[in-house]
Amino acid sequence: MTSGSQLIGDIYKARVGPGELAFWWLGQHSFVVKLGDAILYLDPFLSPLPGRTVPPLLAPHEVVNATLIFGSHDHADHIDRDVWPAMAQASPRAKFVVPDLLLTTLAEALQIPTARFIGMDDQKTVTVGGVRITGVAAAHEFLDRDPATGRHPYLGFVIEANGCRVYHAGDTCKYEGLETALKKWPQFDVVFLPINGRDARRLRANCIGNMTYQEAVDLAGAIKPRLAVAAHFEMFKQNSEDPRNFQEYMNVKYPHLRPHIPVHGQRFVLSPE
Repeated sequence: MTSGSQLIGDIYKARVGPGELAFWWLGQHSFVVKLGDAILYLDPFLSPLPGRTVPPLLAPHEVVNATLIFGSHDHADHIDRDVWPAMAQASPRAKFVVPDLLLTTLAEALQIPTARFIGMDDQKTVTVGGVRITGVAAAHEFLDRDPATGRHPYLGFVIEANGCRVYHAGDTCKYEGLETALKKWPQFDVVFLPINGRDARRLRANCIGNMTYQEAVDLAGAIKPRLAVAAHFEMFKQNSEDPRNFQEYMNVKYPHLRPHIPVHGQRFVLSPE
C-alpha cells in the first residue's frame, strides 16, 4: 500500500487524455477520479475510526489537489465531518457537492463558507469548471424524502467531464425507477456500486443497508457500463462481502460486461474505446 505522499504524487503524475479517466480506490465507497485536469474526491473517508480494517490512505492535509469533494449522504464514511475542514483548508479552491437538504447544516457545523458548497437533489444538474453533475436519488434501505421540502438525504451522482461519464451510486438499494433514471444516459464508462447488502441483524444495529452483489450485478446488466466497479465491501468486518461473488456472478450472467475489483491506492486507467 502506498503512503499518502506517494498516492498524491501518483494522482499528480497521471496524464489523462481526452476521453480517458483514471481512478484510485481509498477504501469503502471512497474514490479519487481524475478527468482531464479535474480531480474529484468521491465520499472520501479519511478518519481513523475504530473498527476500520484498512487505515486511511491519506491524511486530510495531504489533499491539496481537490477540484470537487463529493459527499453522498451524512454518514461518517461518506461525509467525513471530522476531516472536511482540513480538506477545505488544504484545497482552498475545492467545492463540496452535497445533498441540498444538508447544505446549510454542514456549512454551519463545519465552519466552511456556504459559497463553497453545491447543493444537489434528484435530477438536478449543475456544471462546475467543465464538470457536469446530476443528482440521482438513492434508497439507503428506504427512498427517503424530507416531508417538508421533498428533498432527498441520500444521493448518487452522474459525473460527466473530459468526454467520460461516471456514476457513483452512493449508498443505495435498487428501487423502482432507478434503472429508468440511469437509462437516460446512453452509456456509462464507469459505475461504482456498493455490494455489501443488508439484513435484519445489521439494520437492528443501525447499520443501514445497500444492494446485494446480485442486485448490483443486475443494475450493471441493465445499464451496460464499460466497467462496473465493486465497492463498499471490506472496511468493517460486520458489514462486508466477498467481491469475488460480484465478479463471478457478472461473468456468468452478463459475460459481455467487465467487472472490476479495485485495489487500495492503485491507479486504474480506462482509455477510450
